[in-house]
Amino acid sequence: MKGIRIGICALVAFSVFAHGAVEPWSQTILEIGAAILLLWWGLLFASGVAPVVRWNWLLAPVAALLALGAVQYLAGLTAVSFLTKIELLKFSALGIILFLAVQAFETLGQWHGFVWFILALGFLASAIGILQYFTFNGKLYWFRELPLGGMPFGPYVNRNHFAGLIELIVPTGLSILVLRAEERDRMALLGVLTLLPIGALFLAASRGGVGAFFLEVCLVLILAFLCRRGRSQLVAGGMILLAAGTLVAWLGIGPTLDRFAEYRKREVTEGRRAEMAKDAWRIFLDHPVLGTGLGTFQEVFPRYETLYDGLVVDHAHNDYAEGLAETGLIGGLFGLAFLVSLFQGAWVRIALAKSALDLAIHIGALAACCGLLAHSLVDFNLHIPSNALLFLLQGALATSFTPSGRPLPAAIRRKHLHQSGIELSRETV
Repeated sequence: MKGIRIGICALVAFSVFAHGAVEPWSQTILEIGAAILLLWWGLLFASGVAPVVRWNWLLAPVAALLALGAVQYLAGLTAVSFLTKIELLKFSALGIILFLAVQAFETLGQWHGFVWFILALGFLASAIGILQYFTFNGKLYWFRELPLGGMPFGPYVNRNHFAGLIELIVPTGLSILVLRAEERDRMALLGVLTLLPIGALFLAASRGGVGAFFLEVCLVLILAFLCRRGRSQLVAGGMILLAAGTLVAWLGIGPTLDRFAEYRKREVTEGRRAEMAKDAWRIFLDHPVLGTGLGTFQEVFPRYETLYDGLVVDHAHNDYAEGLAETGLIGGLFGLAFLVSLFQGAWVRIALAKSALDLAIHIGALAACCGLLAHSLVDFNLHIPSNALLFLLQGALATSFTPSGRPLPAAIRRKHLHQSGIELSRETV
């Protein structure tokens, strides 16, 4: 299964550096890659190398949303069949990778390796963003034109989506630092990999991203304090924030504040966001059961737009309102089931953590998901494939049983999962 894990990490890295995989060519590569990995796993399963099909309750609502989209498409219940088909392909790739992650990442050591991978990924994306900040020539990667404009930072055309990436990565590093859950000789490197992305987040000047980051910090500190019941975690958190503040000041706090003011004038205003959310709600009221169809928001929205400004609205800047508009009450219930499974499963895993590292990675993953969910109230990060993929993988980590050492025998694992009441192990020979 090592090859599957490497393949998943490769697809995550590709989707990030391919501008979030928002273009047809990059989405195609992501979908083909997911299909190849699924075929690979199928061969391993058929040959007996991977005899156990592992289950995570997050898979149920994801599969249900896919089934809902398929019904919309096949029964002609979507406003634009082609757009729903494209969205189904993209969503299927994300669901496949989530399923494969549940199968391939089983032990604490394997998830630990994934954490180091995403920290390195965030560091590299942040280094590119900071270098771009000081040498920007109006082009992505200094050579790709932006014909439609944008406010780029790092690999992303939209700085808010770069902030979403950092929100999904930094909390895990912070949690490990606060709980001192890593070997001492690696702590300095971990600090560098965590602090530089925080500096890049502030340079990106995303108000939603900075707000979500402070929420994540609070969650990490509160959960660490409650689980370890010591003030040392609060002291460690304060020192980390002080170091992050020093880094931001060194990078240039004045230009950063000016950038906040400049971007506030150029981006969608709070009033406009509120109007779009209200208009999306009106779409939902007209299509309350099944919605207008996955991926159809951009096509349907002009008929409900109350504040026309001459610009094309591709997303509602509120993932929840857009989700209800496209999938109706049934899709909303599936989304709610996902959130319940996420929070219940993560809380049980935190309560059952056997070591500082086990506790830290689960706290960090849960905080990362909460940060992006909060940011999704004012943006559409969950419609950016790279960020949606990393969100699902962090959700899998937050809710996964992570035994130390080699994978446990199936019978023992079934007993543990049955007692926890969160995951079921399904074995097929």
